[in-house]
Amino acid sequence: MSTAEKKIVVPIDGSDPALHALRVALKRARESGARIHLINVQLPVNLGSARAFLPKEAIEQYHAEESALALKSARELLSSEGVPFEAVTRTGHPADEIAAYASATNDDEIIMGSRGMGLMGNLVMGSVAAKVVHAAQVPVTLVK
Repeated sequence: MSTAEKKIVVPIDGSDPALHALRVALKRARESGARIHLINVQLPVNLGSARAFLPKEAIEQYHAEESALALKSARELLSSEGVPFEAVTRTGHPADEIAAYASATNDDEIIMGSRGMGLMGNLVMGSVAAKVVHAAQVPVTLVK
């Protein structure tokens, strides 16, 4: 991969808005020859003291299975279109992980859905998209 190749991060949580953002990124990738970086961020398992009784491997397996499920449609779409992509899973706060990943991989932009978890989730957690806009060091495009 040349250093001049454009790279676009697309956070994927398995929601329709995330897949719509991926379609926008796919169009841009076709126009510019960009590579797409899919990222799925899993929230840490928060089971209080019960977490001490779960083996680390079981938690990692749970995150891997949930991430694979969330990324499935996105992977299938990009594979069928022949667009180069990479897919990663991170665990942590979604906005922090998305912004950090884009910075660490020298991506050119982030394209993401403006809502993923639905109204109740956004009320409880705040808008991940808004937090990414503030935390990211690259341009962020929000797709409705």
